[in-house]
Amino acid sequence: MALILNGDTGITYPVATATGSATQASAGRVLQVVQAETSTNTSTTSTSFVTTNLTASITPSSSSSKVLVTVSAEGYIQGANTSGIYTVFRGTVAGTNLGNATWGFTNLFSSAGGVTGAISINYLDSPSTTSSQTYTYAMRSEGGTTTHINANGQKSTITLMEISA
Repeated sequence: MALILNGDTGITYPVATATGSATQASAGRVLQVVQAETSTNTSTTSTSFVTTNLTASITPSSSSSKVLVTVSAEGYIQGANTSGIYTVFRGTVAGTNLGNATWGFTNLFSSAGGVTGAISINYLDSPSTTSSQTYTYAMRSEGGTTTHINANGQKSTITLMEISA
């Protein structure tokens, strides 16, 4: 039986009730946290989403749990009158785009020769499973110019938090 991480009482094992079900953590509790980071400069000129090498995996303890996905990254767009589009996929870039299919969650627009900007994504996902889930931070170029993360060695992170429902 899985253990329960409760912010008030610590780590416990579920106790079976008279009906045979196990007690669970109350709704809204953070059950586990996973974080990955990269400082690698990743770039693309592709107009289709590609991975940024920033991924993390989490195994929900309950199919009713939510997963809060948080990304903090630095983007850089080379060129003028173009955008870099950033999103998160459940699975690989062939999986489920959690943002808008075309525009992802956010974009950086360059009206001159280039632009650097902070990218922040927060999304509460409902994977409805107890199987391991991988979340992949991805990007694409709007006009075929070069789109980056960590162009100058900045650190980007993806954090996954399982939230009890």
